Amino acid sequence: MGLHWFKLYFIENKGMAWGWEFGGDWGKMFLTLFRLAAVIFGTWYLGRIVKQKYNRGFIVCAALIYAGALGNLIDSMFYGLIFEESSYSYVAKIFPAHGYAGFLHGRVVDMLYFPIIENKHFPSWFPFVGGDEFTFFSPIFNIADASISTGVITLLVFQKRFFKKHHKAENHPVVETSTEIGDKVQVL
Repeated sequence: MGLHWFKLYFIENKGMAWGWEFGGDWGKMFLTLFRLAAVIFGTWYLGRIVKQKYNRGFIVCAALIYAGALGNLIDSMFYGLIFEESSYSYVAKIFPAHGYAGFLHGRVVDMLYFPIIENKHFPSWFPFVGGDEFTFFSPIFNIADASISTGVITLLVFQKRFFKKHHKAENHPVVETSTEIGDKVQVL
């Protein structure tokens, strides 16, 4: 009886989440540079929210998103330089004379697979996909992706708690006077 709902794989993802790719080599470079910009911004932003003593839950969520982006960025920047090409029948060597890709063109390694419901069929009456086979939760992802997803989902679920507005009591100046106030006196 093994774990049928969890499998460990080795997938080199050329693109982003769910294996989406765009623009070939230029798209890959753009994606890596976007990740780099996000990490630079995240470094500044995390420092700022810690100094300003934001809600601890919000800081943890921001740190999870930042850590995931940093992990994927490191893979994108360096993985192609330090490993050679691998395949199903060949295990890549680390630190070869030449890597499989240049700087900023590395692949992100995905390995976690949780097929909770696998190889089932939609009912035949189901619109558009009736009778088709499906697997519930089919993406293969890595710890960095899980970190980003956990941070974002937690922010969405607890946003009211993290972003509570504190209303400060308004202070109105008080002026004391010994002047009688009547119908004929105008107070400004």
